[in-house]
Amino acid sequence: MLWKYIKRHMPGYICGVLVLFGVDYLGLFIPQLTGELIEGLGGQNGLSAITFTRDDVLRNILSILAVGTGMALGRFGWRFFLFGSARKIEMEIRNDLFEHLTTLSGRYYNEHKTGDLMAYFTNDLNSLRSAIGPAIITAFDAVVMGAMVITKMILYVNLKLTVIACIPMLVILGGAIWYAVKVEPMYKVINDTFSDMSDRVQESFSGIRVIKSFVREDSENKAFEATNRKKKASVLRVAKANSVVWPTLEFLIGLCKLITVFLGGYMFYQKTISLAQFVAFNQYVSMLVWPMIAAGDSLNMISQGRAAVKRLNEIFDAKAEILDTGKDSGITELSGSFALNGLKFRYPGTESNVLDGVSVSVKQGETLAIMGKTGCGKTTVANLLLRLYDTDPGQITYDGHDIKDIPLDVLRSNVALVPQDNFLFSDSVQANIAFGTRKYIEFPDEKLSLAIINKSEDELNHYLDRKMSERCAKNDELNNDLEAVEEAAKTAVVHDNIMDFTNGYSTVVGERGVTMSGGQKQRSSIARALMKDAPLLILDDSLSAVDTDTEEKIIDNLKRVRNGKTNIIIAHRISTVRNADHIMILEGGKVAEYGTHDELIALGGSYARLYEKQQLEKMIEEAV
Repeated sequence: MLWKYIKRHMPGYICGVLVLFGVDYLGLFIPQLTGELIEGLGGQNGLSAITFTRDDVLRNILSILAVGTGMALGRFGWRFFLFGSARKIEMEIRNDLFEHLTTLSGRYYNEHKTGDLMAYFTNDLNSLRSAIGPAIITAFDAVVMGAMVITKMILYVNLKLTVIACIPMLVILGGAIWYAVKVEPMYKVINDTFSDMSDRVQESFSGIRVIKSFVREDSENKAFEATNRKKKASVLRVAKANSVVWPTLEFLIGLCKLITVFLGGYMFYQKTISLAQFVAFNQYVSMLVWPMIAAGDSLNMISQGRAAVKRLNEIFDAKAEILDTGKDSGITELSGSFALNGLKFRYPGTESNVLDGVSVSVKQGETLAIMGKTGCGKTTVANLLLRLYDTDPGQITYDGHDIKDIPLDVLRSNVALVPQDNFLFSDSVQANIAFGTRKYIEFPDEKLSLAIINKSEDELNHYLDRKMSERCAKNDELNNDLEAVEEAAKTAVVHDNIMDFTNGYSTVVGERGVTMSGGQKQRSSIARALMKDAPLLILDDSLSAVDTDTEEKIIDNLKRVRNGKTNIIIAHRISTVRNADHIMILEGGKVAEYGTHDELIALGGSYARLYEKQQLEKMIEEAV
């Protein structure tokens, strides 16, 4: 999974590595120039006359400055190329991850929690970015810088001294590799516990009203505390390992420097090496410490990245169950007529059919009403008509075409569904109603980048606010025609409620529409479906939260605006469905009764009994 992204940005990585190589190479000259300068100012043994002239000192200092300037520019370069490539890969994976998740079926989301999925976009991707950015830099330094420094130590100073000084370094390197192998499973546990904690937080805050209404705050606090303790324990395992490993590494590094000072000082005293070589060698040893630590750091980050990649691969390996097998069929539009032909269906993992031999044919412009007890399969019919689940070929057809032969975007753009769960986004009322017709205008990254450069925080905020206002105004002009939104709201009999809000159609309704009543959310969802103006409209128990007078107004409005278009109304109240062209009563997944209102009343079955019961209830309410 990861290699295809790295391959796409390989030029950036190559440029970054080449620049980093140049920086490491330039760094080798600093100890040598420093040693020569000290030797020139103090003589071969630090006792004789100064051998460097003023020009020699100036030339040496300018050389050090030139090398330092080149290293500074180079460090900017490799950060730009390597960190920039890592950030781009992170963005691409995040986009691809989101896009992939949108292709997965509802079953996947039934089995995976929202908080767990959110952790992939935060914790796992951050670990992955560190593995493909900083880890590459530190690994390169560990190998290339270490090799160049050791070569310089051998050629410029002394082979024997270099070998002795490197023995502790090899121990450091071996320990870093061993440590990286040991902690990789620990990071997998950390990521898993972070997902559990994210899911606990998301679920608790989403259901905060239920928690408060049942006075379960203490219980939820204790449950979160237990999850948090698991997260703490998993992190402490790594922290405890670090508390042993890093002091040990520091000790070995100090030992290496001690050996260098004593042995190097002795060799300088014996005139085996010069003062310049002794000074340079000590600096080279200090330079060699970083590659050894870098090796441990890079392996540590790579371990975290490997754990993250394993988790991300689990998502990318998940396959969409609903495949767009009809994308090349040439079907571009639907009239709204459909047929169910002996429809049978059972949900994955269950043993009995939810629907068992349901057959009905509905022509364009007709209205089908579906009634029945809870769990009889009404909502399942709506889900299957949108192909949220697959059925056997021929069981569902639109305009004579098998549902699987119809491109998914064509099918779903021609069907408008008002589900039982009236989900509203944390956005304005206008944006929610116009959701099905909205098109987003991108905010160009280059404009944002230009805005950040040389601007104060206040200037930047003003710039971003202005750009956002321009984009919102453009979106409103192109996509969110307020007149069309208001017309849909009036049809759904929610316009007057919206106008009573503080900011009217600009009012932000909060997460999941929390600031609206159940009836207002239902009617706003109906308005959203009406904005789509699809050939087929499905109302899945979408009038249950409104009173009978409002229901009657909505039904009358639907007759007017939906004239010539097909409708499916799933309901429990006969007043909602009595004027439908077809009424289908489901019992145990089978069609128990079928006909018009008058035909079913004359039949004297369950529909007629329900009608008599609801009429009696209405008479009692009116009498009271």
